[in-house]
Amino acid sequence: MDLSVLFTDAPAAPYAWSLVLAGSVVIFSIVPLGAARSQADFTMSDMDAPRAMFDRLPAWGKRASWAHQNSFESFGLHAPAALLALIAALQSGPLPGVTAAAALIQPVLRLIYIGAYVGNIAPLRGLCWASALVCTGILYLEGLKALIYST
Repeated sequence: MDLSVLFTDAPAAPYAWSLVLAGSVVIFSIVPLGAARSQADFTMSDMDAPRAMFDRLPAWGKRASWAHQNSFESFGLHAPAALLALIAALQSGPLPGVTAAAALIQPVLRLIYIGAYVGNIAPLRGLCWASALVCTGILYLEGLKALIYST
């Protein structure tokens, strides 16, 4: 089976996959944070106040924590955009090709963003953050256009 069919066979498929992948990125962002906590001598008593151990994290661990928090913020902005595009595709048919590409590229950019944040590569982090935001904006724009101008 051609993998591209899985992502593009139905007009709404890229947007459904974007939701799943973006949610997976949020879950994945726990991995570097967990690694940092293990280096900060995490114990079960830290569960009483998990944010209190922040000062014990190494510098990269603090960045992992910030990347994890930002993942939730990004998902909160991206999920409605992907849902809007999904609904628009179901109601109006296929959206412009750039929309499907933006939907599938956004989670990849967010993964790179996490690595760049934890690795302290600020220019790449900023580029990925801005590009992912543009991808989300494209979903809002094209989804709204399709719903507003549908007959």
